[in-house]
Amino acid sequence: MDALNEEIKRLTALGLHRRCVEGDIARVAGLTLEINTLKKQKNAVICAHVYQTPDIILGIGDLVGDSYKLADDCRKTAADIIVFCGVHFMAETAKILNPSKKVYVPSKNAGCSLSEAITGEDVRKLKAEHPGLPVVTYINTSAEVKAESDCIVTSANAEKILRKMYEKHDKVIFIPDRFMGTNLAKVLGKTPGKDIILWNGTCIVHEHLNPDLIKIYRQKYPGLVALAHAECPSDLIAAVDFMGGTGDMMRYVENTNAAAYLLLTECGFGELAKLKFPEKNFIAMCRLCPYMKSITLESVLTLLKDPNPEEVTVPADIAIRAKRSIDKMFELAA
Repeated sequence: MDALNEEIKRLTALGLHRRCVEGDIARVAGLTLEINTLKKQKNAVICAHVYQTPDIILGIGDLVGDSYKLADDCRKTAADIIVFCGVHFMAETAKILNPSKKVYVPSKNAGCSLSEAITGEDVRKLKAEHPGLPVVTYINTSAEVKAESDCIVTSANAEKILRKMYEKHDKVIFIPDRFMGTNLAKVLGKTPGKDIILWNGTCIVHEHLNPDLIKIYRQKYPGLVALAHAECPSDLIAAVDFMGGTGDMMRYVENTNAAAYLLLTECGFGELAKLKFPEKNFIAMCRLCPYMKSITLESVLTLLKDPNPEEVTVPADIAIRAKRSIDKMFELAA
């Protein structure tokens, strides 16, 4: 009972008693206590993407961040087991970077609309249609697609890496997110279809956010600053004050003092921002990712008790080729 009371105190100090947690704090503390005990016994590390719920991020997360940070952090872990509270392509990336470790995702439903929008065969056809062009691929893709790519990017480093690519190439192929590709093309002064070849993939979370609502929120909250993820459509990006990845957005919030912040991305990011900066005013305008939210404390606990059915594997030949493109990202993002 003493251990449970200490866990309740820990979670309460993090603010989880106030918001963002389903059920009472004692129930959540019972789950986080058991999970944290099991992961120590099994030398497991839990990666938590910022779109996860706060009880996962703050309650059990060891490595927390966006897809770039988590990929980088995974390379440095001494754990034997990686439990990835994110989506399947992220766990595949962790496995590629840690072939000797066991990697698991606590949900069979943790997919991704962008990852499912393109296959390795699609990339091979694109390369045949545009011979000699480098393939720059957003990290939200399968290991098979990464294996057909020259360099991986995340929303945090895509602009930087594309600028370096354009120093050596007049044209590049950018896949699979057409909105992100279009947004980056504008920033870089490139023309879609001419300087940058795009694919027709989209994110189900970001593609339906409504730019018209931004005007309404600006009228209601004078001094409001709107921030949007780079996966959003271009008409929405044109209406906001800042575009970037989740890490960029969090740093922007940390380093500014706006009257209010409108965060246009997955709801989990807003929940985390509220807990990190309780003194700041955040306006809700977001969409839930059904894939991310398929992971719960209960599913993590079930996996730690019996992990074998959920192990993530990548064929060796694909992993070797995919790792080259991921390593290229780390090289160019440095």
